[in-house]
Formats: sequence, structure tokens, C-alpha cells
Amino acid sequence: MTIYLDAVWALNFILDMMLLLLTQALSRDNARKRRILLGAFIASLLVPITIYFPDSFISSVFGKLFYSALIIFSTFGYRSIYRFSRLLLLFYFTTFAIGGGLIGLHFLLQNRIGVSGNSLLTFSSGYGDPVSWIFVVTGFPIVWLFTKSRMDKHVMEKIRYDQLYEVLIQINNQSFATTGYIDSGNQLVDPLSKKPVIICDEFFLKQWFTDVEWELLKIAQETLDFEILPKNWENKIQIVPYQGVGGKSMFLITIRPEQLIVYYNEQKIVSSKVLIGIQFAELVKDGSYHCLLQPQIIKLASVHSA
Repeated sequence: MTIYLDAVWALNFILDMMLLLLTQALSRDNARKRRILLGAFIASLLVPITIYFPDSFISSVFGKLFYSALIIFSTFGYRSIYRFSRLLLLFYFTTFAIGGGLIGLHFLLQNRIGVSGNSLLTFSSGYGDPVSWIFVVTGFPIVWLFTKSRMDKHVMEKIRYDQLYEVLIQINNQSFATTGYIDSGNQLVDPLSKKPVIICDEFFLKQWFTDVEWELLKIAQETLDFEILPKNWENKIQIVPYQGVGGKSMFLITIRPEQLIVYYNEQKIVSSKVLIGIQFAELVKDGSYHCLLQPQIIKLASVHSA
């Protein structure tokens, strides 16, 4: 069997570089690109070492652990034992995740399936179906992108989940509860009353309105014809000017609630000095929250024991 060392070495260099890039992305580290290249080069040296020195110390379990630590040190340096251990474990995690993903993808695409009675069987010929280099070259980037996107999404969902709180709003003596999300980017304030403005979506706010009233509100927002606003809501509605994307001046229909309650950790945040902006659509597709809270509410409202 002929082994093209240069081709195998080059492929391993690319794969190791992608693993280190994924480790960097998941750890949010600021390692420079040349350090990534250095670490990938050192990692790829395992190819000639294992071919020419198959019985060397590097081939043992402790040798592999030592070499992995050398790769991480060359790529990210050393600042503290905690950071170094975290990066090393994350490097192993990405390696196992990508390797396991490739094996799973290979099993899914290569194994044949047969049916016997009411049972579903999987089988392969011989002593297994070896993974080809072509499959690695095509499958590795797919699994790499899938792993990175899922991990990034998981981080975002965790951050968002940590900022979700129960919200109770009272308007016209009617109270309904929903889930609110504290958005640090929402700094909308009414320029006249200086009241903070929160945003609630259509799914939640329609509970206070009839279909006719809601349609009039929607038309008024689209046409900026505020003369057609529902008459029985005139004393509850306030128009708030704001600056949209690109500096364009726009107007938002808001409602003055009688009371807003946010169950924030172990506290109950109560406020009446707030405006509720109407979003004529859902805030998020998954419906995980229906209210976009303004951070100032937590600072300015009165606090009670929950």
C-alpha cells in the first residue's frame, strides 16, 4: 500500500486548524491567526511521528495528553491553570464531537437497512465499513458547521432564558400574564413624559381588544391617521415619536397601563409609570416571550417581596 505522506499531512493540518478554530470560537478567546496556524502545524506533526516512530512515547495515552497540552499551549499560551484546563477540555470536546458526528453521519449514509417481520435491522458486510478520506474531506466541514451553529445557538438560548421573567399587566381593570425578556438594547423612552417604553406583541395584547378595535389600531399605525383610533381607547393611548433605522422619524402607538408587575428573581417590580408599545406581529417565532422589557423599569420601579 502506498501512503502519500504530503497529502495526509496537509489534510490533517487543515482538520486540526478547523478544530482549533472551533475551540477558539466556543471559548470566545482572542488567539491570533498565526498562533492557530502554529498550533495546527504542531498537531499535524503527529502524522510523520506516528508513521516513522510508531512505538514512541507520543503514541501512548500519557504521550497523547502531553502532546494535546503542547498544542493548546502553542495556540493559546498560558495565563492560568483554570483557563488552560478549560481550553484543553474544550479542545477534546470539539474533537470528540466532530469525530462522533462523522461516525454517526457515516453510519447513517452507509449502513443498509432490512426488515424482518416487525423488526427493523441494520447490518454491514465484513468487519465494518471503513471511512474513506473523501468522506472525511466532505463530511468534516458539514459536521464542523453543524456543531458550531448548534453550540452558538445553545449559548444564545441560555443567555435569553436567563433574562426571561413573568410579567403581569393590568389595563382597563383586566390583568393578563405573559413572559417578558429584558433587552439591554431597548432604551426607548417617551421624550415628553420620560416614561420607559416596553414592547408587547399582537398575540398578547389582542386579549384587551375586539377584532374591530385591533384592526383600527393597525390601520392607524400603517397610515399614521390617528383620527381613526377607537374612541373608547383614546384616554389610554399615547403616540410616541422615535428615530428608526437610518435616522428616519417614526411614531409608535403606546398604551398607558394601570399597573405593570415584573417578577424579577426573588422580587416583585411594580410600576405604573410605563408605556406599552404595540408590535403588530410576534416578537419571536418560537413564542418564548411576548414582552420586550426596558432595563430602566428594574432600576426605577418600586420593589416588593415576591
